[in-house]
Amino acid sequence: MKITVIDGQGGRIGRTVIEQIKKKRPSLELYAIGTNSIATSAMLKAGADNGATGENAVIVNAANSDVIIGPIGIVFANALLGEITPAIATAVGASDAFKILIPVNRCNHWVAGCAEAPMSEYIRIAVEKLEAVLADAEA
Repeated sequence: MKITVIDGQGGRIGRTVIEQIKKKRPSLELYAIGTNSIATSAMLKAGADNGATGENAVIVNAANSDVIIGPIGIVFANALLGEITPAIATAVGASDAFKILIPVNRCNHWVAGCAEAPMSEYIRIAVEKLEAVLADAEA
């Protein structure tokens, strides 16, 4: 199963996601795809097994991933202060991968139904969902 973590900016969300996944499943192979080299580097330092940077890396890896995890902005063109190009948003949105999107209520969007919670809580919930997806796949 190919699990891809996509992030931009400084890669803080992706880094934390990878750290938490690796604590639970150290042998799981994770792909870190950053919209910039700082984000990719942060995710690789957190323990990702593979990393790549940029629009084409997102497009290629989204197409053959089984699970994509990242901030909700990865499906909005021009999000993350413009780092998410329309091509990136389209590639992630069109991917057949199961998407685990972490709510971030800023950049002119708000996710209805999401209680205000610290980012660490959203990431904990996202990692729990990944565990459920993996358990279903292993059954």
